[in-house]
Amino acid sequence: MLFSHIETPLTGKYEQPTGLFINNQFVSGVDKQTFDTINPATEEVICAVQEATEKDVDHAVEAARKAFEGEWSKVTPENRGRLLTRLADLFLENIDILAAIESLDNGKAISMSKADVTGAAGCLRFYGGFADKIEGRTIETVPETFNYTRKEPLGVVGQIIPWNFPLQMWAWKIGPAICCGNTVVIKSAEQTPLSALMAAKLVRDAGFPAGVINVLSGFGKTAGAAIASHMDIDKVAFTGSTAIGRTVMKAAANSNLKLCTLELGGKSPNIVFNDADIDNAISWVNFGIYFNHGQCCCAGSRVYVQEGIYDKFLARFKERAEANKLGDPFHPDTFQGPQVSQLQFDRIMGYIEAGKKEGATVVTGGERWGTQGYFIKPTIFSDVTPEMSITREEIFGPVCTISKFKTEEEAIKLGNDTMYGLAGAVHTRDLNTAIRVSNALRAGTVWVNQYNALHHQLPFGGYKQSGIGRELGEAALEHYSQTKTVAIRFGDAPFA
Repeated sequence: MLFSHIETPLTGKYEQPTGLFINNQFVSGVDKQTFDTINPATEEVICAVQEATEKDVDHAVEAARKAFEGEWSKVTPENRGRLLTRLADLFLENIDILAAIESLDNGKAISMSKADVTGAAGCLRFYGGFADKIEGRTIETVPETFNYTRKEPLGVVGQIIPWNFPLQMWAWKIGPAICCGNTVVIKSAEQTPLSALMAAKLVRDAGFPAGVINVLSGFGKTAGAAIASHMDIDKVAFTGSTAIGRTVMKAAANSNLKLCTLELGGKSPNIVFNDADIDNAISWVNFGIYFNHGQCCCAGSRVYVQEGIYDKFLARFKERAEANKLGDPFHPDTFQGPQVSQLQFDRIMGYIEAGKKEGATVVTGGERWGTQGYFIKPTIFSDVTPEMSITREEIFGPVCTISKFKTEEEAIKLGNDTMYGLAGAVHTRDLNTAIRVSNALRAGTVWVNQYNALHHQLPFGGYKQSGIGRELGEAALEHYSQTKTVAIRFGDAPFA
């Protein structure tokens, strides 16, 4: 079966695609293998989806290559933009069903799922508007020549997305790739395949030619590895852990030396100075770590508070964390849902136990919430040292450490004491402090008096081991196009 009838509290029954989306059709995998996707709030099976293997990746790449060299190459930039904006319209027209699928399959609160759909639509619309604004240049050298550059698509792009923001990551990857004229083979995370498949249905409804966007459900060790090492894929984009990013990059290099962009892990500092608006800072620090159940690569998981307000801040932050509403993702008041899987739940609990054994103090949380589903209480550790695993390693859950600092120089040193460099934040009323510290932090994004304020117009990506390249904004287009130089010598110009 390539469709399942599923029911959600928001939508009632709906028809969920479960096949692989290749050449504008939902099809069975070559090996007819399936795997279950689990509701993390109930630990029950939602449905089974087709599993892509290396053979299915081959078929999807073949369809994408045929489209790139055929019908898609004749579609004007203006019409590429119209297709993307039409797809954005369809996302908003289907916001309830897309959001319900996200909450069902990922476990995130329905309010956040709706925000994700809106954000994904905004991203698609942004790149739809950019499609006919990609321009080359004329370059003057010597009088006998006319020289110009043009931006051309790369070709077939392979994309591998994570489970924490399934629809957002789908749009972040699809938008710039299609804007620049590429065709796509995208693999969703095995934990959250459903919303990507519903988005694939909307691709067809929007009128995209066959083969332009192909969506596969499968596992990283098979389908993901096949994409990274495929000899007929021209570029691979990956979002996920730093460890897997290394593997993807090696496969890209060892195959056809394909272009590779990586958006990887983080251990971001959230720095609060004595002069900060403490109520505002607590709200943003809370949002910075517990948003999306803490499953956010740029989460502000290392909180540093200046010593003058540390005790007051910690007491108030504890109260705020304990006020977060956990529970049914479909309840309108829920802020934090379950972790995405048993594996992720066990991994986070392992870090919590390690923190306790290493001598850190549990200020609040540190244990499971409820008896069903993969819920973990918002957790704060104090009395931590820079050497502890909970301070150095990405936990990817609702767990943060809090430490005090004396001076601005110390805050900067602590903030940069990590192999990562994805994001950070500064909370202060002093503009001079804000700019000095923001400029000194080795991170791709620094927020001031806010956190997790992502927007599709703003470039996003990491320093150090947090990745290579940028997502979003005009900057992403550089990673989905290549520059060709054409140098013409006039026919009557003498040979030098």
